[in-house]
Amino acid sequence: MWEAAKLRRAGFSPPDRAARLLESPALAGTDADWLLAHAAGTADPNQALLGYLRLTEAAQEAGPEARRALTDACQAAPARLFAILGMSTTLTEHLISHPTNVHILSDAKIAEAGLYTTLEGERASALAAVRSFSPGPGEPPRADLAELGEAGAIEALRLHYWYRLTQIAALDLTAGPAPDHVEAVARALSDVVGGALEAALAVGRAVYGPEADDVALAIIAMGKTGGREVNYISDVDVIYVAGSRSGDDEADLPAATKLAEYISHAVAAPGRTPAILQIDTALRPEGKAGPLVRTLDSHVAYYEKWAENWEFQALLKARPVAGDRELGERYVAALTPLVWNAAGRDGFVEETRAMRRRVESLVPAKDAERQIKLGRGGLRDIEFTVQLLQLVHGRTDPSVRQRSTLEALAALRDAGYIGRTAAATMDADYRLLRALEHRVQLHRIRRSHVLPTADADLRRIARSLRIPGLDTAEELGEMWARVRKEVRALHLEIYYRPMLPATAKLSADNAALEPEAAQARLAAIGYGDPRSAYANALALTSGFNRTAAIARHIMPVMLEWFTQGPEPDRGLAAFRDVSEKLGSTPWYMRLLRDSKVVGERLARLLSTSRYVANELPSQAEAIAWLEADELAPLGPAELTAQLDSVLNRRTDPREIAIAGRALRRRELLRTAMADTLRLGTDSRQAITDAGQVAVEASLRGARIAASAPDSLQFAVIAMGRFGGGELGYISDADLLFVFDHGPELAEQEASAAANEVARHLIALLSTPAPEPGFPADADLRPEGKNGPLARSLDSYRAYYDQWVQTWERQALLRARFVAGDGVGARFISLINPLRYPSSGLADAEVRDIRRMKARVESERIPRGVDKTRHLKLGPGGLANVEWAAQILQLRHAGRIPALRTTGTLSALDAASESGLISADGAGKLIEAWSFASALRDANVLASGRTRGAKLDLLPHGARELALTAALLGREGELHAIEEDYLRAARRARAVVERIVYEE
Repeated sequence: MWEAAKLRRAGFSPPDRAARLLESPALAGTDADWLLAHAAGTADPNQALLGYLRLTEAAQEAGPEARRALTDACQAAPARLFAILGMSTTLTEHLISHPTNVHILSDAKIAEAGLYTTLEGERASALAAVRSFSPGPGEPPRADLAELGEAGAIEALRLHYWYRLTQIAALDLTAGPAPDHVEAVARALSDVVGGALEAALAVGRAVYGPEADDVALAIIAMGKTGGREVNYISDVDVIYVAGSRSGDDEADLPAATKLAEYISHAVAAPGRTPAILQIDTALRPEGKAGPLVRTLDSHVAYYEKWAENWEFQALLKARPVAGDRELGERYVAALTPLVWNAAGRDGFVEETRAMRRRVESLVPAKDAERQIKLGRGGLRDIEFTVQLLQLVHGRTDPSVRQRSTLEALAALRDAGYIGRTAAATMDADYRLLRALEHRVQLHRIRRSHVLPTADADLRRIARSLRIPGLDTAEELGEMWARVRKEVRALHLEIYYRPMLPATAKLSADNAALEPEAAQARLAAIGYGDPRSAYANALALTSGFNRTAAIARHIMPVMLEWFTQGPEPDRGLAAFRDVSEKLGSTPWYMRLLRDSKVVGERLARLLSTSRYVANELPSQAEAIAWLEADELAPLGPAELTAQLDSVLNRRTDPREIAIAGRALRRRELLRTAMADTLRLGTDSRQAITDAGQVAVEASLRGARIAASAPDSLQFAVIAMGRFGGGELGYISDADLLFVFDHGPELAEQEASAAANEVARHLIALLSTPAPEPGFPADADLRPEGKNGPLARSLDSYRAYYDQWVQTWERQALLRARFVAGDGVGARFISLINPLRYPSSGLADAEVRDIRRMKARVESERIPRGVDKTRHLKLGPGGLANVEWAAQILQLRHAGRIPALRTTGTLSALDAASESGLISADGAGKLIEAWSFASALRDANVLASGRTRGAKLDLLPHGARELALTAALLGREGELHAIEEDYLRAARRARAVVERIVYEE
């Protein structure tokens, strides 16, 4: 009897049903483990197992030839066979009805079929299949269509179509999410349709004999068939063009009409083998009210005189697909000029937009949120957007005259009519929507464009897409919502409100300024608000004391220096705040008067960084650092020494912690000043060291507050960017707490004391006080918020031995002992084998990481934010690069000691030096990571805020970009900063994808 747990882990639900199937007599000779493994890897394991059982029974009943075919398929192409069984009930039924055909899934038969080749190849293949049809077992193939007979020919045509459809589906379902795969599948399906139409026409000619000999009939594909974008089940939109080989086109129209009608009969009429295509001729001139077949001259006359605007849009994809090729090419050549002049017709754009709105309004309300094709954010949004741009610009630019949506989108991008970022998003989303549409239809080969509602159906679709991190109905729903939102936003932006250049900005309106000479001069040298600037300058220079006298002396020069920064008005206002606080201090004005470097640097700081401008009034003594060149950051030893000096004889826990926070605040200001002046400081290490001294002080205070016994060993482990020595100005402290104790202290007592220390430490780091807090987060501990704050070393060991998850091992890569007793070093020794495994990463662990990465990227970016601009979580952003570095570490640090580092950049350097990635690849990752870190820090320095979602976004407005440019030393390159970062992120994303998704 099969274990229910094993079956459930393999994806079978309910497991007892699978167990009963496995006990079926027909499977007696089948390797059950082999069967379970292949069924478990499909979109629907239950469906795959049942399908295999029924196919086996059918093969056994059919005889030796069918059994051999099934055996051969199981050996040569099990993945393709089970992919069909686990996804499509209709194709499974077809195989069950024709068990000897299972061999078509083998490599040899796939190669013989010549799939993904050309329309010409499919035409020839379909004709050959019809002509070589054998009407019964043991009977020889007929020599030609006349000998075969009409019924046999139609049967052969349809069987060949199902043959091809099954092969394409098998390749599709086993290919994985390759970027160009959806396009290849659609082209193959389109060519198979073309072959079927060619064969149906040949059968019709054989049926009508001499009556049809002189008729030239061209079949023009429209819509998806014309664009080579066919689904598994689509209406085939066609237009028929008639000619005569004898020279009298009109005389042969009746015979041409019979042939056209016969084509629909051959592919769609009831028969022993199900219908294969549904022909739709409603796009012909005059629609259903017009004749089914027209001559070429009649077509041209209609489009020149009577055609409506939408009909020219429909002709964008017109393509000869079967029948008389020369006639078909003449049709396209005659109508193409009319198509590309249509946009100049009165009301063309307005009518096109109105038609899109009509299409939306016809979607049933119950399906609106799940309509993949016609609904908001669906395929039609992209297709109509692309087609309107084509029709507008294609009049003068032949490069955009493409039939395929994706090819047209690429051409519009390359020609500059659509932005590269927008084009890339639309391209990716279109491919995903088409793949989703294919999967919806594959299950029962039914024409549907509506996402199902049942979880089982959604899960099957999600699994069949073979996209890492997409396995459940919930994940598919999240992906669907994201794509719809992206597509709709781009459609509205481009289709209804085409993007306009945003480089021109209005100049400041100076009409309201008072015409006084001082204010006029301030305006002339760059102050945006001369009235306020004049008031600030007047306040600083008024009075008869020595301070005012010195101020009057230095103010004209200071006013000029403020204009060297991007915000001279704010700089002057901040200078007033600082001066009013320190003006009576003898050294301050004297320093400004006597030192050019101090005045110029101070002006630069105050007019460039709001963070520095906000902090200096409360730490004005830091101005002296500018003269003494004391802007180099202090190291951990120096900071600890200063902490010891400050804490001399202090015993109050809160005062101890606040002293450490004050040191941190001072060092953050020192680092910000050095950053703003671009002195080449390693700001991330400096900010990390400043955070470390705050943690150390809070730990000292926490031990006192908790009355912790001396025998309790306690250590603080830094995690995340803190552990990596990579803190930014907005970073919090990710921490773990570990303790140990001697025999004189009971385990329960030690645990209670240690957790009390941890609670006090977290509180002391963030409790309200004059000095800013350093919020701590212990959520990375075992069991997260549900687990104890502090654990003993033995408890960590027991947990990691039994329960450690992949994401925890990944998080431990950045664990670093920062404060406390020697138990911290022992903890690091404990976790080293976990984070630097000698065996690397198992496949399941890789999948865990990929899923977690996908979830973080899809869930943590705030709604409505352009993800490409998110510096932390966006494509090619900080988290992307860090995940890539961490995967390399988890895979290889067990054998490459150089990778055993908590820093992202040092890990990437080691990976490059070890040959795990190229120097170019490492360089792209380092560039993007460093750029994103610098931009995040610049956001803080520019805005003066240390909290808020905008700090994680690439600056966009002119003022923010001007501040960022000044902070990065790239004045005058406002928009280049955006472009350079997005380019660096795109390049890094490509490297990340190769690392994260490398098999």
